[in-house]
Amino acid sequence: MCRNIRPLFNFEPPATDQEIRAAALQYVRKVSGTRTPSEANTDPFERAVEAIARATRRLVDSLETAAPPKNREVEAAKARARSAHRYTVTR
Repeated sequence: MCRNIRPLFNFEPPATDQEIRAAALQYVRKVSGTRTPSEANTDPFERAVEAIARATRRLVDSLETAAPPKNREVEAAKARARSAHRYTVTR
């Protein structure tokens, strides 16, 4: 599941709230061991997602770097190339 969590810092444009929430959701799913919580655990699950999303937003907003911002399309193309290479069957 956590393979879906992508770096969120130093991109232009900056990470959206939706991207941050998606990363928080993936994290909570991984830690809890469930994709969908039971009815009894829905509230704690959602509270955890929101708390982690807030913490992630604070972290991403407070980090500093001298490196130029990364381009999302370029980074996505690199990831696709790595994936294609990884899953290429050689015989």
